[in-house]
Amino acid sequence: MAVTIYHNPRCSKSRQTLKLLQDRHVSLAIIEYLKTPPNAKTLSSILDKLGLEPRELMRRKEPPYKAKKLDNEKLTRKQLIDAMVADPVLIERPIVLSGAKAALGRPPEAVLDIL
Repeated sequence: MAVTIYHNPRCSKSRQTLKLLQDRHVSLAIIEYLKTPPNAKTLSSILDKLGLEPRELMRRKEPPYKAKKLDNEKLTRKQLIDAMVADPVLIERPIVLSGAKAALGRPPEAVLDIL
């Protein structure tokens, strides 16, 4: 089964997760999500697989989070997803997908449960 990793090569956890998968000879599709962000439909599907709400997958310390006032509790799921699509730096990483399952690589070993 092919496994997909939404990867940021500048992130140590993302690099560790990628190495962990490569060391296990997992067949990988690597998506550098800052260059090729997921669209809203894909991100919504990822959130569903993770069992998370959008804000739970957001990097709240990133400048766009504060600048766009994304802490506003009145924002809808769609508005939060659209914000992540527009500014993919807001998406927590790495995200690993395997079939109908997904895991956040924090810690990197967490992704082993979905393989």
